Amino acid sequence: MSHYPKRYEHRLSMGPRTNALVLLIAINMIAYVALAFIHALYHLFSQDQQVVNQLFQERVLRWVELPGDAKKLLQYPWTILSYGFSHDNIWRVIPNMLWLWFFGYILQDLTGNRKLIPVYIYGVLGGAAAFIAACQLIPSVSIASASLIGCSTGIAAVAAAVTTIAPGFRLFPLIKGGIPLWVLTVIYAVVVVASVPMSNPAELIAHVGGALTGVLFILLLRRGYDGSDWMNRFFDWINDLFNPDKPKKGASIKEELFYKSPQPPFKRTPNVTQQRIDEILDKINQKGYEYLTEDEKELLKRAAKEDK
Repeated sequence: MSHYPKRYEHRLSMGPRTNALVLLIAINMIAYVALAFIHALYHLFSQDQQVVNQLFQERVLRWVELPGDAKKLLQYPWTILSYGFSHDNIWRVIPNMLWLWFFGYILQDLTGNRKLIPVYIYGVLGGAAAFIAACQLIPSVSIASASLIGCSTGIAAVAAAVTTIAPGFRLFPLIKGGIPLWVLTVIYAVVVVASVPMSNPAELIAHVGGALTGVLFILLLRRGYDGSDWMNRFFDWINDLFNPDKPKKGASIKEELFYKSPQPPFKRTPNVTQQRIDEILDKINQKGYEYLTEDEKELLKRAAKEDK
């Protein structure tokens, strides 16, 4: 970590600028607003809702959603991550942001500010891997039309991770001692199962993959392996690229923070006592004047001046 001071900027009650939860929600909402704006532009050229949706799907969403076809994935490899930050429906993005806030706030409170984003990203990647595998292995899934979009797999990882850490964490403690966290997690799982269409079991398997990724992250963390270290170091490196306050390459922290002076900050002046003079004279008799230290020589000079 660099030596320059950390600067925090509080905005309302949302926390410091580096709040990982606020950052995740902001990225998801900005991506949704951008997609919604592009979708609205298509309505200027056609009033047919079906045509607009088809064009939007073919020309825009295919660049961010995760395809079930492995061949399409090779054409759009970035979608293995981009789908987890994209939403095409307001009725999907709002509940997802609420669930992300609930579970993310607790995880951030228990583990700090540097675990949430890695767990979320691992969940997105784990959910993508499970989704692609399910599309290839389940015969009933139509690979040509199967696709995945939304941050649900990342939320599943965060929910599973925080529940693994503290399943008995109490919510709303003023209500008869509070509600255990695992109860909220069960409710979330029921909502996910109810909202996933039965015609696309690969999407449900993707959520299971995301949740298992969150559990695995915590189990490895307990064994001493922190999967967030390399990711946080990478984020710090990216942040320092655009940070004007970072120390210059090759510069010493001592040179950056302390002024240079040829004089010492203080000069030690020992007291002239008869006992000390006698010790120095005995040393001269035994070893010679050249074996005296600079302090001892200075003390003799001061003693000679005082005698005069």
